Amino acid sequence: MAAGLTPVGSSLSSLAAFQALHVVMLGLDSAGKTTVLYRLRFNEFVNTVPTIGFNTERIRLGGAGASRGISCHFWDVGGQEKLRPLWKPYSRCTDGIVYVVDSVDAERLEEARAELHKITRFSENQGPLLVIANKQDLPRALDVGEIARQLALAELSPSTPYHVQPACAIIGEGLDEGMDRLYEMIVKRRKSLKQKKKKQ
Repeated sequence: MAAGLTPVGSSLSSLAAFQALHVVMLGLDSAGKTTVLYRLRFNEFVNTVPTIGFNTERIRLGGAGASRGISCHFWDVGGQEKLRPLWKPYSRCTDGIVYVVDSVDAERLEEARAELHKITRFSENQGPLLVIANKQDLPRALDVGEIARQLALAELSPSTPYHVQPACAIIGEGLDEGMDRLYEMIVKRRKSLKQKKKKQ
């Protein structure tokens, strides 16, 4: 599910190739953020422990889509409640936010919604949002439509385009497609901001 997205041609793929994109990865504890990070980094499953503070990796994206070869500087910030005050400074003025949710843990989706809306209400954080609906391989995983509804994504600011990507971080399913959509949203936003500056 996406908000007002149109395909971006391959001619735009070079716009961000010259510099690393700044992407912050957020989500509640145990959602699978670090598993996503290291699957993107090493293209294999890495057994992880709860993040105390943050992890950071510079990753050249693989896959076969629009984001292939693009360099991203990822900040994976811990999701425990005591660490969530760090989300605001780490997500300020990023190129995009990746928000990872546990598709099976329906009881915590209200908490995930509250934290997401708290961080995106700041104008400097109202950029492209990729929601990774993780753990789609497990029984009772909610589909992307239900996750979008429970996260109230339609209530986000119009300046926050979003895409919900079903995924399984352990095997990497859906991650390349999700990063393609995030990259397309970033490029589209940069073009829009550039056009606005020309009109001023």
